[in-house]
Amino acid sequence: MTDTTTTQRLAPQTGTAFELPAGAYLRVIDPTGEQVSDLYAVSADDRAEHLSSGRSLDYAEKLWLTTGDVLYSNRSQPMLRIIEDAVGRHDFTLTPCSQQTFDLLYPDHEGYHPSCHENIADALAMYGVAVDHIGVTFNIFMNVVYDSSTGKMLLGPPMSRPGDHILLRAESDLVVALTACSAENSNNGALKPIDFTVDH
Repeated sequence: MTDTTTTQRLAPQTGTAFELPAGAYLRVIDPTGEQVSDLYAVSADDRAEHLSSGRSLDYAEKLWLTTGDVLYSNRSQPMLRIIEDAVGRHDFTLTPCSQQTFDLLYPDHEGYHPSCHENIADALAMYGVAVDHIGVTFNIFMNVVYDSSTGKMLLGPPMSRPGDHILLRAESDLVVALTACSAENSNNGALKPIDFTVDH
């Protein structure tokens, strides 16, 4: 693979969606460090086939996916394969933040708050994906750890540093949504951009 494409930038608290054909490469880059990017995917041929956290973690037999691991669909079909991973810590257990997330978990945020769920839903609407069909996202660079005695989930600062990236290859024809995460607590208190490239 040669990196010949133009780097695109997602402004803080925004998202996008695009077609990613089988064999294409998606590189997600943290340009400034400690910034999460939520990724969701559906089949280009059947929107009912979508990214599955449960299938992916089950088949990998671990919580933290990295180089060589596969992200599967709800039909147990490979969707994305991790080719390179400069960080090695991503989350595949938490749903994308929504308005309800901020209402329930962060009551200090009163009123409207931008969210990854809204950004993904808006971006995928043009591809015919209903809002209720958006499930658990692959939360790139998100650092979730677990208390071994209580099972409590703890959210730490992302481990990514400026310029760190993850490279994924599409294993089938996909529609992919990508965000620059909108939740302050997921990004060590600051909201920053996400860069990405697509190489066919």
